[in-house]
Amino acid sequence: MFDDEPQQYKLFISQLEGSTEEYDKLVEKLKSIDSFIYENHSILGKTSKEELKDQMKPVDVVVILSGFYSKDADLIQREIDVAVELKKPIVIVRPYGLEVVPGSIEEAANEVIGWNAHCIIDSIVESSPYENYED
Repeated sequence: MFDDEPQQYKLFISQLEGSTEEYDKLVEKLKSIDSFIYENHSILGKTSKEELKDQMKPVDVVVILSGFYSKDADLIQREIDVAVELKKPIVIVRPYGLEVVPGSIEEAANEVIGWNAHCIIDSIVESSPYENYED
């Protein structure tokens, strides 16, 4: 499957205080694929523009859970703005159970994806600078 050591992807995954259902579901999906190794650089509660920059600088891909937009549109927009400023690829996961992404956040995305684990991981891999991942 891999020639050498498996690639570890550095991600920023959006999360909100007190709203963990979609976040937990995404993490569960990512963990369900044994061959996908990642590290999440987002820190719950650290949401100023400067704190987000510090969290996003080392990442390969920013993963935005668009279902959080209705709960905190300012935070999600700030995360997207910082990712765009840092020229980080953005994968937006649709709200769980819905097809429509809220607001105009879809315009900033490299990809908009549903909740299939393989599709999410494929989107992350295709958006990242690495090409050695095999499912």
